Amino acid sequence: MTSTFTALLCLGLYLSQTIGAQTQILSKPIIWAKPNFMIPKGRPVKILCQGIPEATEYQLYFEGRLSAWQSPRQPGIRNIVSFPISAMTLLTAGQYRCIYRSGELWSNPSDPLDLVVTEMYDTPTLSVHPRPEVSSGDNVTFYCRLETATNMFFLLKEGRSSRPQPRYGNTQVGFPVGPVSTAHRGTYRCFGSYNNHAWSFPSEPVKLLVTDPALWNHTAQNLLRMGLAFLVLVVLGYLLTEGWLCRKRIQQTSRNRASSQEHRRRLNTVTPG
Repeated sequence: MTSTFTALLCLGLYLSQTIGAQTQILSKPIIWAKPNFMIPKGRPVKILCQGIPEATEYQLYFEGRLSAWQSPRQPGIRNIVSFPISAMTLLTAGQYRCIYRSGELWSNPSDPLDLVVTEMYDTPTLSVHPRPEVSSGDNVTFYCRLETATNMFFLLKEGRSSRPQPRYGNTQVGFPVGPVSTAHRGTYRCFGSYNNHAWSFPSEPVKLLVTDPALWNHTAQNLLRMGLAFLVLVVLGYLLTEGWLCRKRIQQTSRNRASSQEHRRRLNTVTPG
């Protein structure tokens, strides 16, 4: 009886551990490219994948197919593996995902990483209308033009958190932006493309300057107050100086009068009667 109970207890523990392991869900890894997701043709790039500290193996998938696998050199809190690409080409541009293994379990795939090769086509031109200096609340449109016919354009604001805006077109497209705020302030470039992962040379940068009228009015009021305060100080300083000079003149006049009287008195004293 005791042996049967012990066997059932062990079986129950084993089943609970097995079911717990099967129902455990690993967090998906993080994937990114270094130095950037846009890489000029022929330049190197690294695809980085980070999982949990207990991850023991990573796999990289390119366009849905297994491309490479690797084990972390030093498992720990920053459990990151690197998949290097020596030279960016059309064949290495595309969508990547990664997964990792911990024990017998595999994680869900990471979010997609779209790796883009640039400098594949001619250089487009970028302009902003009605002008590059606008006020908050205005609407602007960026126009990207490429002499060689294409089928897609991308507008990109410089910055880590920026994502490219796509538009379909042949030789020119417009990217309406607005109503703008100071968050839209920055430097923009555009690209032409025949697909999502092969882009042209970047256009020359265009800077968008956005001013805030409310902030400007507040600043102007502060400057006006400071100017009036300065003017009051100047007037007070002038009045104080004039008062001091006036007192000096009165004192000097009094001294001169007293000296003149003393001089006449002495003359009258020494003159014979």
